[in-house]
Amino acid sequence: MTDLIVIGASAGGVQALLTLLPALPADFRRAVLIVVHVPPDHDHGLVTLFQARCRMQVCEAEDKQMPEPGTIYFAPANYHLLVEADGSMALSADEPVNHSRPAIDLLMESAADALRSRLIAVLLTGANQDGAEGLRAVARAGGIAIVEDPDTAQVRTMPAAGLALCPDATRLAIDAIAPYLLRLA
Repeated sequence: MTDLIVIGASAGGVQALLTLLPALPADFRRAVLIVVHVPPDHDHGLVTLFQARCRMQVCEAEDKQMPEPGTIYFAPANYHLLVEADGSMALSADEPVNHSRPAIDLLMESAADALRSRLIAVLLTGANQDGAEGLRAVARAGGIAIVEDPDTAQVRTMPAAGLALCPDATRLAIDAIAPYLLRLA
């Protein structure tokens, strides 16, 4: 089971990820699982967009797939992305959580249960509360919680909610997150 980084983003998230993900090297030692809130009824094109800009491999998560270090996995549109006890990824079409499918909370909570202290969670810009409970679950499980600074985020609601439930989370400007992850990994 590889150590993971899980990232959640909503409104303004693609722009934030365009700052964060290209800064990670091809030989990064962790897998990165990402939930971005996107409309459920169309191909969001995130894999194509990010593969052209990132040194890491970028793909859409597949059910029962084991995440590999040096690879970025995006949740498919209209599916929750979960982490199973053995570290594999699972896709679910269960009801939306926080009006979202995929939901950030479900990814972070399931990954916290599976990986405990071997997990880093990052909550980025967004216009709702999704991810706040998940971030708290990661911190309670012994993982590392990181929040984009609400004062510099494109939309402050989501990171502010994360800090409200997880006040000890590391608070960083978007351009400081990748260097911090490199030091941790």
